[in-house]
Amino acid sequence: MTRPATPATGAVEHLLRTEAPQVLGALVRRFGHFDLAEDAVQEALLAASRAWPAEGVPENPRSWLIRVGYRKMVDLLRAEQARRRREQEAGLVELAMHEPARQAHPVPDTDDSLALLLLCCHPALSSTSQVALTLRAVGGLTTAEIAHAHGTTENTMGTRISRAKQQLARAGARFTPPTDADRDSRLAAVTQVLYLIFNEGYTASTGDELTRVELTREAIRLTRMLLGSLPDDDPMTPEVTGLLALMLLTESRRATRTGADGALVPLEEQDRTRWNADLIREGTELIDGVWHRRAVGPYQLQAAIAAVHASAPAPERTDWPQIAALYLWLERLSPTAPVRLSRVVAVAKAHGPVRGLALLDDLNRRHHLDREPLTRQRERAVRAHLLQLIGDTAAAARLYREAATLTDNQVEQRYLEARARELD
Repeated sequence: MTRPATPATGAVEHLLRTEAPQVLGALVRRFGHFDLAEDAVQEALLAASRAWPAEGVPENPRSWLIRVGYRKMVDLLRAEQARRRREQEAGLVELAMHEPARQAHPVPDTDDSLALLLLCCHPALSSTSQVALTLRAVGGLTTAEIAHAHGTTENTMGTRISRAKQQLARAGARFTPPTDADRDSRLAAVTQVLYLIFNEGYTASTGDELTRVELTREAIRLTRMLLGSLPDDDPMTPEVTGLLALMLLTESRRATRTGADGALVPLEEQDRTRWNADLIREGTELIDGVWHRRAVGPYQLQAAIAAVHASAPAPERTDWPQIAALYLWLERLSPTAPVRLSRVVAVAKAHGPVRGLALLDDLNRRHHLDREPLTRQRERAVRAHLLQLIGDTAAAARLYREAATLTDNQVEQRYLEARARELD
């Protein structure tokens, strides 16, 4: 018998992350107990990551993972049985032990990705817990990887994930499709979680690196998976398509956002010849394909804005009036502080810094952007830039320094402090 070819480590990791939700779905459907099933899947993935690079990938990797996961699940249920003495769980254990192969293969044509995403984004969980549980259960990332990506310790992240699973159990969450009444709202929660994962990866909230590539890549992969699980005529398909287009167009600029020394490079100074043309092409085609199909949503609008940036061969040829109009439209649909600040920048670019400052002052009076904890830092940075453009360099330098103290990302801190020193 010919021994399977030894695969590259990267290929094994990709395969494991692709199969993880299907394996978890098989275990949850068979046993219930999402928390124990998720632990069993992680054990199976770990076993495969050790065996497959040396022994080769088995002919049916999903069945291999499910068989190992079943054995791990039996062990976990035994421990649970011993602790809680549940007769029902004892029966499940015996059935799995006597007929371990009866359910060892996935149901044909069954894709559990969407059901798992919906479960991990259950409304009983906070957005932070939804993100962590999605990366662990659907993304297949280890607790250590998720902790590193969020700039925290493995113990802290492990506790967060464990509490999320306990909350699901207390809420009575089930591995079942959503009802017609709550389907769209549940899918909206999933897209929001994927958006948060991408944003955290694109500009890390803490640490000495601007981006967390593992998070942006995982967000894109999961969004592709979500889009693939929806029928073309689903009401949510245009917005999920817009979300994927937004991620691809934004990710296309990643390689140019920092220089060789790791310093932040603003959009207008980036080398556009190094933007990823394949990602731009795919993202533009995606948003063009759904733009006129239904009422346009926030992700489609953000993707359209990113496409305008991507189509400009030089900063001075950017269609800023169009971007300002799109941001006004977006603000009406999604009246959030970050969107309002982005509109200020677009208006200043399209109509001058004085108009931008007037709009910023008006928004602060009506919406207190300068007091919001999540936007104070960017409000200071935007105001500093506009003051610099009209020649008030002393006030601009002071605000750049203040903005630097309000971010925990060291790349952003160094950039803002450097701008202040230049003005001094």
